Amino acid sequence: MEFRRQTLDNGLEVIAEISPKAYSTALGFFVNTGSRDETAEISGVSHFLEHMVFKGTPTRSAEDVNRELDEIGSQSNAFTSEEHTVFYARVLPEHQSRATDLLSDIMRPSLRDEDFEMEKQVIIEEIAKYEDQPPFGAFEKCMAAHFGDHPLGRSVLGTAETVGALTSQQMRAYFEQRYSPGNIVLVASGNVEFEQLVSDAERNCGSWTPFKVTRELPRAAEHSGLQVIQKDAAAQEYVVQVANGPAAADDDRHAARLMATIVGDDTGSRLFWELIDTGCAEFASISPYEFQGTGILMTYLACMPDDTPSCLKQIRDVYEQAQKSGLTEDELLRAKSKICSDLVRHNESPARRLFSVGNNWLQRQSYRTVRESVDNYQGVTLDEVNAVLAKYPLTTSTIVAVGPAPHIAT
Repeated sequence: MEFRRQTLDNGLEVIAEISPKAYSTALGFFVNTGSRDETAEISGVSHFLEHMVFKGTPTRSAEDVNRELDEIGSQSNAFTSEEHTVFYARVLPEHQSRATDLLSDIMRPSLRDEDFEMEKQVIIEEIAKYEDQPPFGAFEKCMAAHFGDHPLGRSVLGTAETVGALTSQQMRAYFEQRYSPGNIVLVASGNVEFEQLVSDAERNCGSWTPFKVTRELPRAAEHSGLQVIQKDAAAQEYVVQVANGPAAADDDRHAARLMATIVGDDTGSRLFWELIDTGCAEFASISPYEFQGTGILMTYLACMPDDTPSCLKQIRDVYEQAQKSGLTEDELLRAKSKICSDLVRHNESPARRLFSVGNNWLQRQSYRTVRESVDNYQGVTLDEVNAVLAKYPLTTSTIVAVGPAPHIAT
């Protein structure tokens, strides 16, 4: 395993984790832009732009893009999050150059007006679909309630209103503000010919004009509150609870993940034994989400509507007990085993490593092997885990419930 890095003259970074014995190659463009970089007026533009990238370039039609991806037998896709937009392909090593050429080309899309208007309807239908299916946008609604005016309070999809009002000129302006080569990283993993990758990047991307891109990274203030959104079509009550947690670059993020595994992993945790094993709820867990500058610890609950108050009380009791008495050494050892085993299994394929390497680079400008990540978790002490509970109290949180219940007494 070897890590290589090179930066083109225009600022585009090319990084790769090279495994010569791998049978496949994964590569993608990781753009450091997402919903947090939008304004309220253009909410949803990052995700909309992700769709438009596949609608053709000055040298390829949308049909050409899809046909060529099929010709090289690639598994390709894209996604948008609060912070990143990623375009990727998984191919056999002999197709590395062609995949790089194709992905490089679509990173400079035509953004034609006729494609824009047609795809706008697709996005609006996608927004409606997520509103109609469980958990009925509970996560986005809780993020908005918790973060308020903070950039992370904006929905990745946007709303039907903001997307409906968006113009192609606004999208082009956003592209010209965010898609600078210095704000993009070409990431590869698996069986990679690095010199060829850099050569292809220079040929295809070297002429991209660089410009300055910035991002505000405020830490979110603590927030608490309860919001109930009645959804008569739901059979269950879906509850999202958000508390502040470590940011992507914070030293205590490993301790926070271990704490969350002990308290609320979906198997064998305190929440599992209290709510799932007893049949009180269908699902109850807590997970950390790390962003640049701030982070959250998100609790997710799905239960029968009439059981919601008692389930929320049980969750609070578990959290209060953990904060009061701390966790145990035995629990920490089991959590380390679960996380480290999952890390190794999850990172066995080049495709999985692509996202681990790329995400780590965008968030922290650092590279870590699987071994180094495992060692980071193994080195966490019980005192550090218990300190996270004191620093980020789970009982100070924003709660949003979506379901048939008209109100919830807690």
